[in-house]
Amino acid sequence: MAGYETKVRLHIKPHIGGVKLCEVTDDTLDDLYRLLETTPCPTNKGKPLGAKSVRHVHNILSGALGAAVPKLIPVNPAATAHPPTARQIRAQESRYPTLDDGQTTRFLGTVWEPCGNRACDGGLTYHCLRDAPLWTVYAATGVRRSEALGMKWSLINWDAGSIELGWVVVEEGNTYRLRKLTKDGDDNAVIYVDQSVMNVLKWQRERQIAERERLGSAWADSDLVFTRDGFKLYRGEAGGPQDPEKVSARWRTLRTRLHLPEDFRIHDWRHSRSRTIWRPGRTPSRSPPTSGTTRPATPWPGTGTHVRTERGGWPLPERADSACHPWSDQEIRSAVGHVVGHATAGETENPS
Repeated sequence: MAGYETKVRLHIKPHIGGVKLCEVTDDTLDDLYRLLETTPCPTNKGKPLGAKSVRHVHNILSGALGAAVPKLIPVNPAATAHPPTARQIRAQESRYPTLDDGQTTRFLGTVWEPCGNRACDGGLTYHCLRDAPLWTVYAATGVRRSEALGMKWSLINWDAGSIELGWVVVEEGNTYRLRKLTKDGDDNAVIYVDQSVMNVLKWQRERQIAERERLGSAWADSDLVFTRDGFKLYRGEAGGPQDPEKVSARWRTLRTRLHLPEDFRIHDWRHSRSRTIWRPGRTPSRSPPTSGTTRPATPWPGTGTHVRTERGGWPLPERADSACHPWSDQEIRSAVGHVVGHATAGETENPS
């Protein structure tokens, strides 16, 4: 239940926390769901909870009440309750802002543009490109904010082009922590990415090594791909997990600077990515994507893993090579660079 603490504290306990377990009925739960759908929520910018969030509350209650059957209660009242349906959830998701291929290509081209400052070394140690790999991973894979921040080097398979999602960085009250990802079951979810994304991760590894050497004892290694760096490091150590809220704040600043839709969140890359892949006339590069839900799938060649997301299909933009970019040492551009759209498809060496 550790991962559901926020919803339990904010949306369940205040309303039915005082009701005896034996007195909870399906009508009790239905009243709670309708209340959450219509009552302004202070933690949701004064708006009621969306259908997906209410459904998540239902799932939490269903699991908790199911654990009490049959020792404490004869049946699970959540089994006959009426939470928001899948159709209602989809109807709300369709209103989320998305970016098309061209907008995504321009976005990636801009975030990889070095500042040109005299001190700039192409982003290797200078701060101008510090978030470019992180934004690229969000755009390319559609992973959640917490999942990208919890990615670990030891869970990247450089030969297979796969990344295991075994950890997340989550907010807890006024702080945050790194914890095991448990919501998808016992097995880690696995995503497969294009060679272009692996090249970006290789560049991120080189940048992290340079940062670690520069900071010396102020660096505490955590095996994380996207760590707290030494930029404006006033106290504490670099190398640990990043504050998710500060990542979101930097995203909002970037979103304003690039004139993206003002309500376009990091999470909305999931919807943009799905629309890009499923646009009429476009064929996914492997089996259909799942956009975030683990499912049994035809194993990737040489593996027996579950596939959670798949590769997208974004076109290459018209951009000249730059010595500042992680793919500048590649000689041949190829259409294999679907996801990032301006990467190459050479062999990635294991940076470890």
